[in-house]
Amino acid sequence: MAGGEFPLYLCLFFACFICCYEAMPAKVFQQALNDRPVIGVLTQIVSDDVMKPFGKTYIPDSYVNYIESGGSRVMPIRLTLSNEEYESIFKKINGLFFIGGSANLNTSDFARVAQIFYKLALTANDAGDFFPIWGTCMGMQLLTVLVAGENLLSNTTAENVALPLNLTTEAHSSRMFQGFPKELIKALAEEPLTGNFHHFGLTVKAFQENEQLSSFFSVLSTNIALNGEHFVSTIEGKRYPFYGVQWHPEVNRFQWDRRLNFPHSTHAVQLSSQLAEFFINEGRRSLHHFDSPEEEDSSLIYKFTPVYTSNFTAYEQIYFF
Repeated sequence: MAGGEFPLYLCLFFACFICCYEAMPAKVFQQALNDRPVIGVLTQIVSDDVMKPFGKTYIPDSYVNYIESGGSRVMPIRLTLSNEEYESIFKKINGLFFIGGSANLNTSDFARVAQIFYKLALTANDAGDFFPIWGTCMGMQLLTVLVAGENLLSNTTAENVALPLNLTTEAHSSRMFQGFPKELIKALAEEPLTGNFHHFGLTVKAFQENEQLSSFFSVLSTNIALNGEHFVSTIEGKRYPFYGVQWHPEVNRFQWDRRLNFPHSTHAVQLSSQLAEFFINEGRRSLHHFDSPEEEDSSLIYKFTPVYTSNFTAYEQIYFF
């Protein structure tokens, strides 16, 4: 090699090295994922007389099907366990789901147990232990009570009606909707894709005037109630992976009562599917696990048999506990 050629090759080598170095990320973060997630579902208190002969608490199978369709298993969580047992369960499940229904959001066992898990989830997420929570209808209402520390709900009746969402600017940069195709986002704002079956909700005014809520959640959508009230219909935690919808995405695919206005269009089904997968993918980020396969298997909902209830409820089947 001639004496004058070495610097040229050396320069070319370093030039290539620098270009490759700059093209690579400064640090590669490999996030561990859990491919066997389990979502805990808080059982709901039976309030209808026609359901009381079957059990004290229940979970409609539409919620179970919804969660399973996203790629998770379901663990029913009873309302009669000790605090120590709830703490143990928390370390095993990968997310928590508050379903709709009817319960006192301040004094019921449903509210009491929800608060235990809510505090555990706050502490865990603050420590870097990722743990998501989802609330549907009354479940979302419960999340607002837990965050605000008081019940700010009022009459926002939207009963048996399917609505498009009035999406906010925050919706377009949200985690919840970021993976949606543009066509679906457009349909969500224009077509009646969300089934509403509630009498109470959180008005936009109440949300904006409460510092705890407005600093904790971003409002992703709003709607107008039968009485003209402007209510919050979709929320997402700013810092925490907590999500709420005042409407029911599970009914789009898993409830079929002809008397009720369940959206079943192609876009409605797609919406339900997208949201189920979104939340379960959040659950995959939790590395909580059971101590053994035997303990896991014995804790899941598979060992329970749902009851056919389509002849006396709006649900095709219900799990009673």
